Amino acid sequence: MISSSEEETKKIGKQIGKKLKKGDIVALYGEFGAGKTVLVKGIAKGMECKEQVKSPSFVFMHEYKGKFPIYHIDLYRVNNLNDITALGIQEFFGSFGESCGQGVCVIEWAEKAKGLLPENSICIELKILNENTREIFVNRDCGSWS
Repeated sequence: MISSSEEETKKIGKQIGKKLKKGDIVALYGEFGAGKTVLVKGIAKGMECKEQVKSPSFVFMHEYKGKFPIYHIDLYRVNNLNDITALGIQEFFGSFGESCGQGVCVIEWAEKAKGLLPENSICIELKILNENTREIFVNRDCGSWS
């Protein structure tokens, strides 16, 4: 998909959010400024969230209420898998816990959790084409991504 504005990215996110179900894990990939948080805003809206979505970069995670809980995780400041384990973040999406089973996990900078995410996670990559345009790839199975 091609998005030519933040509003279009939010609309794409909203359509994705409407299709998500309890237990889904959405892994977001893309360089800084690609629109990951903007897409999450749309996903939350599609999941009937009324709260203002903001980047969790400094707290690692925000929980929002929608038709079911949304766990918005940002791994930008995580250096390695040991950091994820030490912070207990893997409990939301790994085999150690059931938190995502009660809602949906949306993970920014998901490449930092490689090896911890289930293969059936939904992978979304955002690529910057120019100042306003983004290309958005959605794959229902992260196991087929390298």
